[in-house]
Amino acid sequence: MAELKSASPSSTPPATHAEHMDISGRDYRATSVAGLPALEEHGVGIDHKIPQDDAIQAQPDLAWSRIRHYLREPLAEFFGTFILIMFGDGVVAQVVLSGGANGEYQSITWGWGLGVMLGVYTAGISGAHLNPAVTFANCVFRKFPWRKFFPYMIAQILGAMVASAVVYANYKSAIDVFEGGRSFRTVPGYSETATAGIFCTYPAPFMTKTGQFFSEFIASAMLMFLIYALKDDGNIGAGPLTPLGLFFIIFGIGACFGWETGYAINLARDFGPRLVSYMLGYGHEVWSAGNYYFWVPMVAPFFGCTFGGWLYDMFLWTGESPINTPGAGLYRLAQPKRSVWSNTYQERRGQITHA
Repeated sequence: MAELKSASPSSTPPATHAEHMDISGRDYRATSVAGLPALEEHGVGIDHKIPQDDAIQAQPDLAWSRIRHYLREPLAEFFGTFILIMFGDGVVAQVVLSGGANGEYQSITWGWGLGVMLGVYTAGISGAHLNPAVTFANCVFRKFPWRKFFPYMIAQILGAMVASAVVYANYKSAIDVFEGGRSFRTVPGYSETATAGIFCTYPAPFMTKTGQFFSEFIASAMLMFLIYALKDDGNIGAGPLTPLGLFFIIFGIGACFGWETGYAINLARDFGPRLVSYMLGYGHEVWSAGNYYFWVPMVAPFFGCTFGGWLYDMFLWTGESPINTPGAGLYRLAQPKRSVWSNTYQERRGQITHA
């Protein structure tokens, strides 16, 4: 669910894009379209460059080739999140609608883990964030350009919405039978045969608002902390096995911390399908259930991922980060200069060598 730009340990100068392209004496090139600047592409696990010779477009002057060039990263995030939700909502649908005959809770944790892993493989071009909170943390700690934050978030939400609609279409007949008819669409807490939980998360009945927020916060913090650990080559680092590592992270969070709120840990994953379920007729209860729980998985992941990123950088990361500046970044807060805060400004001046 995540792309994390790994920086070199502090003892080694950061590599430039050109240095990344010179691997084992083979000349790798950035994908280009006639008349347009080259794109830096990133493969599985973020900042793992893929062979560019095979990525050169055969017909770069075609109208669609040029459009695709401009939208390549948002499209990758769209389809990566689409795959994530297809597997995640799909496994929940199978378990719920079969009454547990074709799966159980552990099946759900496996399905979501696989969805994340395969989504990362799908969206390697963009860095495979698949989560607005991960994108936000990368902007804060890894100089990911702020100008890409909203395009990424919109693409992620749209990908989740389309996937949840496809899952609904696939399981509509089973939902009709399970709910008791085509006109019945109910939400957990309001019905014994509720199916809205297929698409988005709902908290356990005993959870307080504080408990709901903390559950999502701590799960999101662990997600970001472990993503940075996987991408830290100054530590053990997962390298090309990062997607597999992400599988186990999501599987572990779901298996150990998923019961109370359903471990949304992702605005796009929860809000997109929730909005679709509302549009499909599940009613106002999709927003009011759990004492208006819906805003918690929209807000808590941003706080959790930011805290998890700060925690890793503060105590373990030795590479480039706002934390590794005078006063652990506090001096930076007192400098309201665009050159200090704007990743886009630094990128255009050539101070950031990775997208």
